[in-house]
Amino acid sequence: MTSDALDAARRLAPRLAARAGGHDRDGSFPVDDFADLRAAGLFGLMVPRALGGTGAGFAQYAAVATELARGNGATALVFNMHASVTGALGAVDEELAEALGVPDEALAARDRLLADAAQGAWYGVAMSERGAGARLSQLATVYEPVDGGYHIKGAKTFCSGAGHADGYLVAARRADDPAVVSQFLVPAGDGLHVEPTWDSLGMRATSSHDLHLDVTVPADRLLGGVEGLALVVAQLMPHWLVASYAAVYVGVARAAVDAAAEHLTARNLTGLPAVRARVGRADAAVAAAELVVAEAARRVDEAPGDAETNRWVWRAKLLAGTTAAEVAASMLEAAGTSATRRGHPLERLYRDARCGSLHPATSDVCADWLGIAALGGDPDRDASTPRW
Repeated sequence: MTSDALDAARRLAPRLAARAGGHDRDGSFPVDDFADLRAAGLFGLMVPRALGGTGAGFAQYAAVATELARGNGATALVFNMHASVTGALGAVDEELAEALGVPDEALAARDRLLADAAQGAWYGVAMSERGAGARLSQLATVYEPVDGGYHIKGAKTFCSGAGHADGYLVAARRADDPAVVSQFLVPAGDGLHVEPTWDSLGMRATSSHDLHLDVTVPADRLLGGVEGLALVVAQLMPHWLVASYAAVYVGVARAAVDAAAEHLTARNLTGLPAVRARVGRADAAVAAAELVVAEAARRVDEAPGDAETNRWVWRAKLLAGTTAAEVAASMLEAAGTSATRRGHPLERLYRDARCGSLHPATSDVCADWLGIAALGGDPDRDASTPRW
């Protein structure tokens, strides 16, 4: 039951929070957090029930991600990557598969990957590249067909969970036809090399290192079994590339309010009207962002890929990122200088919250898309750069 998943996330949040400071300080990956997620069955959240999973929709994912982020935003962010992979795979029903031309053997391979997730395997995303970001049409990583499979070569950056995941969703362009962009689920192991480059301002525990690939994978690791589907799927399921981050940063924002309330109470500062006003405004801002994320998620479940759904997706990403940053900054000011010391929860949350506007699509890009649409334009046609 998805209610059980949400309850599990709420139970785990204090445990994640207790470890968060140490992992942030050391820049270390929260291995124990992921053992807890596995034990709770959360890697199967987006896996259809027929394959052993929970069968959650996007709205249910968003609720779980928000609760996990109230414990540790970095853990929730890496979990988001896994949910993006399994959620997108699980959303390909028979009707969509037929429309995309997905062969039966590819669906069977997809089902094996999802069943593995229900049993505790988890997947990372290796999409972004230096100089290209997450724009699929600009990727430098290439692949070519070889006997029995595909050879993939390139380098990815910002690969959350690098060196810890059981497999990675890798986007690459065909070497002899760059217009063809495909996605592969590459298993961890030989042919992959992690370059430890992640030493960031915030979200330090995500281990978002560079991942170098020079690997050959079996033919059944081509997702969908048809080359060139990556751009099509991005158009059909932009929520997994955009709005899934929103739930995480709403959780980070709520955690900042919670941490501020605890600090202010301990320091006997709750009697100050200016302090109370800051907390009140922060609470209202987070509640508003939560409602926008929930509305976007509801629309994704009911009408994925619809133009109006996508506008809500962009609104959710924009508001979650800006709200998290503004709320965390205000709560830090309300708490005072003592909360800026390294190791204080608000200091960590302030840095984590600053990352929300930077994930693709960035807040500026989302705002541009929304502006184009509000002015009667088409973001796919009228934006200054291709969306994907």
